[in-house]
Order: sequence, then C-alpha cells, then structure tokens
Amino acid sequence: MRASLIQIHVDDDESPNSRRLRAASMVRDQAGSADLVVLPELWTTGAFAYEAFAAEAEPLEGPTYEAMAMAASDAGVWLHAGTIPERDPDGPLYNTALVFSPDGELAAAYRKIHRFGFDKGEAVLMGAGEELVTVRLPETVLGVTTCYDLRFPELYRGLVDRGAETLLVSAGWPDRRRAHWTLLAQARAVENQAYVLACGTAGTHAGVPQAGHSVVVDPWGQIVAEAGAGEEVLTVEFDAAGVAATRERFPALKDRRLGLEPPRR
Repeated sequence: MRASLIQIHVDDDESPNSRRLRAASMVRDQAGSADLVVLPELWTTGAFAYEAFAAEAEPLEGPTYEAMAMAASDAGVWLHAGTIPERDPDGPLYNTALVFSPDGELAAAYRKIHRFGFDKGEAVLMGAGEELVTVRLPETVLGVTTCYDLRFPELYRGLVDRGAETLLVSAGWPDRRRAHWTLLAQARAVENQAYVLACGTAGTHAGVPQAGHSVVVDPWGQIVAEAGAGEEVLTVEFDAAGVAATRERFPALKDRRLGLEPPRR
C-alpha cells in the first residue's frame, strides 16, 4: 500500500481559501502514486490560530468538504483531509477530521476527543468528541486520531479493539515539543503493533513554529520514513498485511489483563 503525507506549510500570510485550493491541487498530484493521502490538523486556519477558529468555522459539508471530496475523486485516493473547525448548528465548534473514499464520498468524520490548551485555546473554544472512528479499506483498517490524542494511549488501544491496523495522526504539533512527537508515534506503534502515519504542518502560525517531521512508523517501532521541517510530500510504500503477521509472531496483545477487551479477530 502506498501513502502520501502532505506536510503543508501554514502561515498567517496566506488566506484559508488560497491554502484550500493549494492543498486540493497537492492531493490531485498524488493520483497514480498513492492509495491513501493524509493532510494535517486545522491546516486551513492553523492549529494555534485560536482567534480565527470562530470566524473560519464551517459546517461539516462546507468549502473544505467540497474541495477535498472533489480532490479525492479526481485523484482516485482514500483521503484523510486533515481537520476543520466545524460549526455544529446545534452545538459548539469541533475540531473535526474528514475521511473520503476514492469516489469522493464521506467515509467518516471524527470529532477530536482530547482538546489541547488546558484552560485556554482549543480546550475552551471547542467541544469534545465522544466517538472512536475506524475506516475499513480493502488493504487495512484505519484508526483516526488528531494531534493531542497522541498522548492518550487508551484511545489507540480502543481503536485496536475495533480492528485498527493503521493508525492515522493528523496534527499541528509545535516544534518546541518535536522530540515528543516522534517518541509518542513510535510508542503508539509498538504498544499496538500497528503502523502509525503521523502528518503535521510546516511553517509558523499565530507565532508558533511547527515541528514538521511527519513520520511513518512500522509495528516494531522502526521509522520507515520521515519528512524534514518544511513543506513536503512524504510518500512511502508499506505492507499493511504485515500487521497481522507481527501480531501473530509476537502475540503480546493476547496477554492483556487490564482495561479493554482483547482485540477482535
């Protein structure tokens, strides 16, 4: 299976609409070279541009939805379109991930469960999601997560219990904690015996330099591919079927004693 992680540059000088058009073009460029494309978190506004969330919030089927649905269809790829600031007409804002099938249909929407900011920013401006989300592809089952979720291993174990073999992380991760980004991506891969595809933003927004360094980690915790700090498309071929073989060869998940139920088979 081939995946392309689009580490898009986000800054305060480019309008969300301009970046939306540019991202759609980058997705289309993956036609024929990728089966799965992943974008970062809140790439239209910037994950730390808190003051822009309300102004740039859109309904689920808003301009980003329309642009990404068409781009997925044109490229013929599964597309994790990153996240948008979603305005629920009957509730608060949400940090919502959109996943599209190769025919441009919405396959899943995931509202971020763990909100970053403690007593400010996303933590007070957005509502918390409640549902774990998986998406079944012909080659693998995706588990969908967003940025700060990466620090909460119980979420990933829950996704594994729902059949996840490839864990996606869409992020706007700050450069000052880049070491945590790589370490946690490897930890989530090792403990769940799964591939982790973690896509972040490049650039600086709202004064916060971004880590970049999108990464693909295999079920043994080895880094398969890693991007640099700037805008880049990281394309990698990986054996999604290797997850089952890894779990059979080293069946640690069968020895669980606490918490959730053993993985479904």
